Amino acid sequence: MPTHLQRQLDKLKRSLLSLGTLVEEAVDGAIRAIQSRDVTLAEEVIAGDAAIDQLEIDVEEECLHTLALHQPVAFDLRFVVAVLKINNDLERIGDLAVNAAQQAQFLASCAMVDRVPFNLGRMSELVQQMLSKSLDALVNLDPELAREVRTLDDTVDSIHRDMYDRISDSMRKNQDQIEQMVHLINVSRQLERMADHAVNIAKDVIYMAEGDIVRHRKLPPREASA
Repeated sequence: MPTHLQRQLDKLKRSLLSLGTLVEEAVDGAIRAIQSRDVTLAEEVIAGDAAIDQLEIDVEEECLHTLALHQPVAFDLRFVVAVLKINNDLERIGDLAVNAAQQAQFLASCAMVDRVPFNLGRMSELVQQMLSKSLDALVNLDPELAREVRTLDDTVDSIHRDMYDRISDSMRKNQDQIEQMVHLINVSRQLERMADHAVNIAKDVIYMAEGDIVRHRKLPPREASA
């Protein structure tokens, strides 16, 4: 029969995964709002942030309650500490989704950009994959899957860096669209930061599963970790 502590840890995990679901929906909504110039969808993402913020507070309070009441040790302690960190990263991704939705509102009010000067679709797809993989790694306590997130992050970073060169060239050629280009820079930056938070989540899963603190280290590729 599960102990009271185990039931509390299971509850924490369910709450954290509920937060992850809300955040995934916010990221997806923000991306679709940008791509389809959908102001209503952008507004829904912005309005939904209150629920994310409240659940983040609830999870933090549950963690503190668990630490104070049960004084967990070993794996159980690592689990609660990791949940606290992942909880914060998820909330930050939610904030970045709101920022992206606000960019969508502005871009929808402007003339269409002749050609988006970076691969927004590919970058968005990778960020969503990273968030999904990091949460799947959490569900299954799979450090190997968590390590895959780092590889995807390298590609996101490469697209983000390439964007600056392309955007500069586009600004010179389309000076009437400079303001839109600046907002596209912001979109790319927000996606890149979402990816960084997904990497943080993956590193915390590794800490949870293996007790290895890798937050300030590059994750090795999957093959190297075998």
